[in-house]
This record gives sequence, structure tokens and C-alpha cells, in this order.
Amino acid sequence: MPGWTEGGCSQVYFFYRMRKSATLILLLLASAAALGQQSAPPNQSTNDSTPTLKVDVKLVNVYVTVTNAQGGPVAGLKKEDFTVQEDGREQTIAVFDRESAVPLSIALAIDTSLSTRHDLPLEQASAKRFARAIMRPVDALSVFGFSETVLQSTSYTSELKRIDDGIDHIRLGAATAMFDAIYLASRSLGRRQGRKVLVLITDGGDTVSKMDYKDAVRAAEEAESIVYSIIVVPIENSAGRETGGEHALIQISEDTGGKYYYATSMSQLDDAFRQISDELRTQYLLAYYPSQRLSNSQFRRIEVGVSGGPEAASYRVRHRAGYYTFKSDF
Repeated sequence: MPGWTEGGCSQVYFFYRMRKSATLILLLLASAAALGQQSAPPNQSTNDSTPTLKVDVKLVNVYVTVTNAQGGPVAGLKKEDFTVQEDGREQTIAVFDRESAVPLSIALAIDTSLSTRHDLPLEQASAKRFARAIMRPVDALSVFGFSETVLQSTSYTSELKRIDDGIDHIRLGAATAMFDAIYLASRSLGRRQGRKVLVLITDGGDTVSKMDYKDAVRAAEEAESIVYSIIVVPIENSAGRETGGEHALIQISEDTGGKYYYATSMSQLDDAFRQISDELRTQYLLAYYPSQRLSNSQFRRIEVGVSGGPEAASYRVRHRAGYYTFKSDF
């Protein structure tokens, strides 16, 4: 065309492309707005005063211990013998297994405050025997000692010599940070795979913890750790007993599907460890995908029932109380 140069042609083509791109962007924005209006539920305000939490649908693992009227573990139950409910809703069991092969991660936390100084050598010896009885090559155990501070004396390992050394190297301190020990040991377990167990040996007192009971129990529940408390009582009716701390340990143990024991002698310590070992070898795994994807609650409650014959009426079923829909950010 007359008057056009090569540069002028390029300039006109550039403006044409820019105009076409702008039109395409406007069309895309309009389509997105229309789709947003169609997907919004009718008559729903964006400022709903009752927010609903969206929950990722993940497999929920529930490790279950079943004991008979005498307190002994019940083995040989089948999938059809169990029922699972979440917040009162029946769930379909997707995975069932008798727990024996799944690796164990055990956090062994030993009270080293002055109030336990007379019993510490006995506790150390009993803890070593427990490690020898329970550990397999696929398992791992970590030793924590706690007084006014919490120290991890060995990382998670299956080597008995390292475990023995870790138990030997815990040292006496002045005060007791029991809730801090539960919190920190649970946080370490939360990074592990498989079954997770916290075994706590203490007289139940707490004097200097930075964390409180709620922090400790939430950390244990979020880690999916099963807490076993061995409450050492040198003089059973001593006026110096910290019954508040004992009650806290009992509640944490029950909420996580574990158990508590009182020990006033070496033989009772050994017996408590033996019972813990037996239970961990006869647990059941029930796993399910939650049928309800929306929740107004941060915490979902779990209930497990057992049937299968007239003797089932006397069975006691222990498992974690539930799980949080999202983890805290401590």
C-alpha cells in the first residue's frame, strides 16, 4: 500500500496482536466470573457466621488393644468382630491387621528429678530389660531423661548397646518438667512412621514445665502416640505424692489408648514393662477413610466396638479418643 514502510507494517501488526490478546483476556475473566456465580450455593452469604472446616480425606489409623476380664490381651479377633464410629457415624473399615510386623518407635522418658534419686538405678535396670524384651531389628527406641530440662540421650535406634548407654547416661536434676517431656517426646514420635509409643517412668510431679497439660495431651494425640505411664510410688501413702500429676498421667494414657501402672518395687516395675510388651504384640490396626468430609469441629471422636460371642461383653477396648482435623502450630 502507498505510504507503508516495513517498520509501519510491523507496528500495525503489533497493535493488532495486542488488541486481540486484550479481548481474549476479557473473555476469560468473564467466563471465570460466570463459573464462580454458578458454583456458589443459592442464598448463601459470604459472611456465614458458622464457618465449616474442609478436611483432607486421609486414612485414619486406629490401633486397638482388647483385654479380657482378667486384663490379659485378647488375640485372634477378626475384622467382622469390630465396628468403628466417628462422631457417631458408622465407618467402613478399609484396613484390618493384627499388629505384630509393623515397626515400633518407642520414646522412653525417665524422670531424673531429685524425688526419684533412690529409685533411679532400679528404673534404669528395669528399662534395659524392657528394651531387650521388646526390641526387634525393625523397631527403634529413643531415651529421654527429664528433670528441670528434657534431654534426649540417644536418637532412635535398634542397637541395644546404644540404648543401654543412653539409659546409663541420664543424670539427676533438681526439678521436674514432666509435661515438657511428654510434649517433646511426642513431637519426636510425630516424625516417625508405624506404631508410636511413649513410655513414661515418673512419680507424677511437675514443677517447672513450660508446657501445660493441654499442650502435652494435644502433642501426644497429634503424634498418634500411645502413652503408657508407670507411676513410681516409693511410699504409697506418702503425704508428698503429687496426685494432680498422677491424674493427668492417667487421663493422657486413657485418651491415647495406652494404660497406666503403679509401681512400688522392682518386681512391679518389671511386671508393668512385661504387660506393655505383651500388649504391643497383640494390638489390632483398624483404618478407615472418614465418610464425612466437612466438620464444624477441630476434633473428631472415635468409638470402637467389639462383638463375637458372649465373652465379648466382658472385653475392654482401648484406643485413641480421636484426632484433630488440623495440627497445631506450636
